[in-house]
Amino acid sequence: MRIGIIGLGYVGLPLALSFARKYSECIGFDINREKIAELRSGVDSTREADPEELKRTTLKITSDESDLKGVEVFIVAVPTPIDDNRKPDLTPVISASETVARVLSKGGIVVFESTVYPGVTEEICGPILERISGLKQGRDFKLGYSPERINPGDKEHTFERIIKVVAGEDPQTTETLCKLYGSVVTAGVFPTSSIRVAEAAKVIENTQRDLNIALMNELAIIFDKLEIPTREVLAAAGTKWNFLKFTPGLVGGHCIGVDPYYLTSKAEQVGYYPQVILAGRRINDGMGAFIAQKLVKLLINRGVQIKGAKVGLLGLTFKEDVPDLRNSRVPDIYNELKDFGVQVIVHDPSANGHEAEEEYGLTLSDLKEFHDLDALIVAVAHREYRELGETALSELVKRDGAIIDVKSVLKADALRADLQYWSL
Repeated sequence: MRIGIIGLGYVGLPLALSFARKYSECIGFDINREKIAELRSGVDSTREADPEELKRTTLKITSDESDLKGVEVFIVAVPTPIDDNRKPDLTPVISASETVARVLSKGGIVVFESTVYPGVTEEICGPILERISGLKQGRDFKLGYSPERINPGDKEHTFERIIKVVAGEDPQTTETLCKLYGSVVTAGVFPTSSIRVAEAAKVIENTQRDLNIALMNELAIIFDKLEIPTREVLAAAGTKWNFLKFTPGLVGGHCIGVDPYYLTSKAEQVGYYPQVILAGRRINDGMGAFIAQKLVKLLINRGVQIKGAKVGLLGLTFKEDVPDLRNSRVPDIYNELKDFGVQVIVHDPSANGHEAEEEYGLTLSDLKEFHDLDALIVAVAHREYRELGETALSELVKRDGAIIDVKSVLKADALRADLQYWSL
């Protein structure tokens, strides 16, 4: 079987490499020629692939559409972002559908892995494939959907170790896709009755997580006003067997902070205006400003002049130990502090400086510049910061300064005694 993976990012690349181990004719396609050149030389900027495997793989890595001719199964794994109005931006999926349509032949199957709201695969992508290819959906080619579940930076829950939800437009297509995915996914497959069910299942996975974190964030705000340490409250509550162990924090990335808007957008199209889901989104989107304002209050109480105060911000990516900057909420902290006239310097050992400048207009600083700080914010719990330890981090801050520990990874009693410590 000849398989073509469209999109070689955090999802598509591990997927393509996995299929290439099993199938000799596997093609990885991406429109980013710079990325293709890097991958061909064994460099993966996402850090999801093993460099040695990337060098020896039989996967054909290309940006040339003509290489996709003769592919029997296309798997589309492109991003599904939101626009400035927090509405679904289907541009990448539409563009990928157009690419596939130009090389699609009779008997082909087109599977989408991108997170979408129910109906996108059959109501938007299918007609595009039909119109451009000149083929008839359901007769000349078939549609499928198998939502991605890859967790960037997670070396335990890899593509092969996560149960794969699979759906085809008819039972025969579903069976074919179950066999295809089942040949590489050791955790097994879970077929659904329709593509719309599979689309809905994916979009609620991250919506559920988003809401649980929103609850923790709201509790953290309440407990802060009550002067109760949230970390201790959660540790105590967590001793009950059925207490869900979520923690407060910044909610960003290409999934959790985005997917709920796909569901709410579709709900509004059919006349229902979600309340709980959007309330959770508002809480999570406001946490960066809350953290910045908390720091300003701490500094004022310690007699620090806010305008011109020097604050170090450690971490910019959306989660620890990954280079992904997409939809990071750390810039919310930066922008709020800048509005108060604070001088903020940012460091991140995982982020690409050029991407930080292009995406957020932020210049990354060397860690050597972090000295004589009025305050330090550990925004992302990168391994490098955890390994530095409390003593080294304390030395970056002036006497009677403050340290904000967003993810509660530091031991307060190990920090210098004169410092004000606060964690979310």
